Amino acid sequence: MRAQFVLSEIGVGLRRNLTMTFAVIVSVALSLALFGGALLMREQVSTMKDFWYDKVNVSIFLCNKNDAATSPKCAKGAVTAQQKQEIEVDLKKMDVVDSVQRETAEEAYKHYREQYGDTPIASTITPDQMQESFRVKLDDPEKYKVVATAFAGRDGVQSVQDQRNILENLFSLMNGMNVAALFVMALMLVIALMLIVNTVRVSAFSRRRETGIMRLVGASSFYIQMPFIMEAAFAGLLGGLVASAMLLVGRYFLIDHGLALSEKMQLVNFIGWDAVITKLPLVIAIGLLMPAMAAFVALRKYLKV
Repeated sequence: MRAQFVLSEIGVGLRRNLTMTFAVIVSVALSLALFGGALLMREQVSTMKDFWYDKVNVSIFLCNKNDAATSPKCAKGAVTAQQKQEIEVDLKKMDVVDSVQRETAEEAYKHYREQYGDTPIASTITPDQMQESFRVKLDDPEKYKVVATAFAGRDGVQSVQDQRNILENLFSLMNGMNVAALFVMALMLVIALMLIVNTVRVSAFSRRRETGIMRLVGASSFYIQMPFIMEAAFAGLLGGLVASAMLLVGRYFLIDHGLALSEKMQLVNFIGWDAVITKLPLVIAIGLLMPAMAAFVALRKYLKV
């Protein structure tokens, strides 16, 4: 009988405040969709870092004749055959080095022509202007400084470059977008909480006579508050389900179909469906508990009969 009464009161409350309930559902859905999107964005950045950092190399560029005349680091002249051999031997001795590949000036020129052969500046570059280099694969990309410290400033070495720096701007941009999404999510969350509190206040005020009678006949505070808490929880649950649907549709549209980024950007390792699905229980749980807690706190102050 009590359960039937609570359910009937929930239905009455939702019908009386249909517009505000709808606003709560939309606000919760948008805030949780942004929250889930921020979590997925963070995981996407982490996945891309793992994918690309495993492929980038540390490049040790050697001095050539042109560098000897223009670069202070190559003031002692172009790299000699003995220096090349010593650098390669020392690299292979390092525990952090997984593999070493030497690229000659001719090979560097060939790769340059393959990438920029159609540009006007390509015709002005000659093979003797290209630098020889060692492409070093590390067992851990984070250990770049070990190689840089050992070889930067060494005779015959013009520079030591970590190719991760090329990707840092992209990851910084994505992290910035993630922070912006979290900020908007927090703003939407505050709006949703304000709507929930206001909806509970209006609902409690409109049923103040019924709750007064229930208190007079000995009903407990929890029994009186339960319909209001359940109303907020139900609206939040609907918002969480809508947010989950938005995340699923967003993943499907952006990556698999619609924009089809997985086909247009094949070099990017996108997150899979498992990453999205594992976030849905958290989104739904927050959607259920957050409004319920907000309603409970609001009722302690506003449901005094």
